[in-house]
Amino acid sequence: MHVDEVDIDAALLPRLPAAQFPAWADLPIESVASAGTVNAIYRLGADMAIRLPRVASWVPDLERDHHWLRRFAPLLPLAVPIQLAVGAPGEGYPLSWSVHRWLPGKDASRAPFADEHTAALTLAGFITALHGLDTTGWPPPGPPPSTRGVALASRDAATRAWIASPPSPFDLDEVTAAWEADLATPGWPGDPVWIHGDIQPLNVLVDGGRISAVIDFEAIGVGDPAADVMAAWSLFSRDARSTFRAALGVDDATWSRGRGWALSVWVAVLPYYAETNPAFSEIARRAISEILSDHRNE
Repeated sequence: MHVDEVDIDAALLPRLPAAQFPAWADLPIESVASAGTVNAIYRLGADMAIRLPRVASWVPDLERDHHWLRRFAPLLPLAVPIQLAVGAPGEGYPLSWSVHRWLPGKDASRAPFADEHTAALTLAGFITALHGLDTTGWPPPGPPPSTRGVALASRDAATRAWIASPPSPFDLDEVTAAWEADLATPGWPGDPVWIHGDIQPLNVLVDGGRISAVIDFEAIGVGDPAADVMAAWSLFSRDARSTFRAALGVDDATWSRGRGWALSVWVAVLPYYAETNPAFSEIARRAISEILSDHRNE
């Protein structure tokens, strides 16, 4: 999927964990079906998951996840990944890798909600709790800025280029007008808050029809809360978005910036993964359709 992606050969499993964590050497290992783009995932035994970064630049995410999520987990209403161990390069794999607690469920692109409004309330409760976490008083290193929490205007040039990138089933003038409308929204006037930064179907787990966990905190940090509001257009239909918005209690400007963030992210995904990850590209197409529909009905 990426030009600088390392070769992840399934044959190196189970050699990799067996060489570094002998206590787990006899546990069964199986590949986990996923359209995820950051890590290759393998299930280790019944209770653990191995995460192998696909690109070297994502390796620092392992430490960031461990540093912050172990503090946040007891304070959040949904499960989040808990890191159990970090492995070193070896057995033909050139990067650090990690072992996490297994979280049951399937990602929301493959497992429908039993009730969309209940799911919207559940996710809004998680986001509200995350945004309410204290951003001060942490021991060094302090809270990092999130790349998804910056001013929306910083994405303008790139977003316009992505809008024009083929293939696109959308009217480019309509997409550009939608982007410009949300881009004109006033920026976040408050202090930065903790954000996930990438809440979308692949990063939300559903178990028994209910949201059970939020995963993949690679963009975690502090910034504009609108970056998490963008979840509305990839996870929910129009009616459930209204439930989600009311539960979040965000103002008009934050909602509009969230929609702008959603458009900026998904117009980048749509062409980039059109050939290499069509399932992810299809999530982008549906999200863009929802965004444009909202603009038409304003």
